[in-house]
Amino acid sequence: MPREVVMSIDSLERGIGFVAGALAMVLALIISPRLFKNTTITTTSSLLKNKTCAATYHLVSGHCEKALVTHWSYWLPQFLEIVILGLAVIYFTWRRKRAGVAVSTLLIGLAFGTVGLPFLLVGGWLIVRAFRLQKYGDATFSGSSRIARETAKAKKEGRSPAAAKARSNSSSKGAAAPSLPTPSKRYTPKKQQRRR
Repeated sequence: MPREVVMSIDSLERGIGFVAGALAMVLALIISPRLFKNTTITTTSSLLKNKTCAATYHLVSGHCEKALVTHWSYWLPQFLEIVILGLAVIYFTWRRKRAGVAVSTLLIGLAFGTVGLPFLLVGGWLIVRAFRLQKYGDATFSGSSRIARETAKAKKEGRSPAAAKARSNSSSKGAAAPSLPTPSKRYTPKKQQRRR
């Protein structure tokens, strides 16, 4: 499969890339109100050995809690990261660049932990589809597994796996299989007769 085909994304991947970029922008909008005012977040700690809390914590329903007032600069790096990577996902999706979309979604997923799981799945899915496209010539699960079965069957029967792969690609596209080049007398060694 040509490198340009493997490195570009199809219409399904493009649609999912735009959805991932839009989701990143929604996450940026959720964080944006915290940039304009100080917010209070609650942190929890475990009880001490004598069932009391540390000096700055107070006991609330069996847990030690402390309210922290955060400045807007606390949220600014995360906000900028989401906006920049979200715009990168949209840009690379628009340009149909598989590597850019995969890396950007993986970085967003790693930055968010549990919330970023959908981004990790999208980035991994794009990488797996690129691998299938490069190895089998078909990015779909059903198409690549069919080609893998036909290649394994050809190896088992002693035929060339490349010919089986070309035949399966041509049968899926409806075109005739390309003919093999004629052997050259100068470069092709003579075939050994098999002994029975």
